[in-house]
Amino acid sequence: MNRFDNRRILVTGAASGIGQATALRLLEEGGTVVAADVSEDGLARTAELAEAAGTAGRLSVAAIDIGDEKSVIDGVSRSVEKLGGLDVLVNAAGILRASHTHETPLDLWNQVIGINLTGTFLMVRECLPALLRNERSVVVNFSSTSAAYAHPYMAAYAASKGGIQSFTHALALEYGKQGLRAVGVAPGSIKTGITDATSGYVPSDADWSLFAKLSPILPTTLESGGAAMGGPEQVAGVVAMLASDDGAFVTGTEIRIDGGTHA
Repeated sequence: MNRFDNRRILVTGAASGIGQATALRLLEEGGTVVAADVSEDGLARTAELAEAAGTAGRLSVAAIDIGDEKSVIDGVSRSVEKLGGLDVLVNAAGILRASHTHETPLDLWNQVIGINLTGTFLMVRECLPALLRNERSVVVNFSSTSAAYAHPYMAAYAASKGGIQSFTHALALEYGKQGLRAVGVAPGSIKTGITDATSGYVPSDADWSLFAKLSPILPTTLESGGAAMGGPEQVAGVVAMLASDDGAFVTGTEIRIDGGTHA
């Protein structure tokens, strides 16, 4: 299935986890992809996986720190020039930090908001001129189940993802008549580097009973390694649908991918 033949795609957060799985999935479906991330070592691993899959000929990598405006401006400019334009932007990059809200320092709050929300805004802002040169284009932004459901000790993360969700709706209305679709995905209970590290961020005196309801109702997947979570590939498949013509009538909304955790 080559839903992305002749489609030029930029994916952030592509050095690991869901971003990496998404870049590889879009390559598998025929897309020409720039994989962007702050981790050059991770991008090298993405390139190795593409090489093994026989899709490396349509992959380029770009070191972009979405939390730094100059890095975004320069990185997007180089990426669009490399691709010869841009049809799809996938904003998968982000970080998670956790703390008691009453003990959260302002620099931690600003770091999470700055990378997740402001970083997403910067990427969209810089990509919009290229996207709007097409009759049809797509932005897929990454929200989270934490945007609409309570996740303890993650106030900054939840606020950033709620902001991304609202931002995506605004984009869909503002640019819809110019052929742009803006859609969101809200993953939850997905096994990635971020979720693996969560226990290291949660306060040492955390009440773990508050996390009891954050478990999927669907069976575990092979990709998740047996953990009570889904794998990044489940999210990548949904992103591919939304970014393709199969999602042509979907905009200004988000799809929750959490195995029924919040059913």
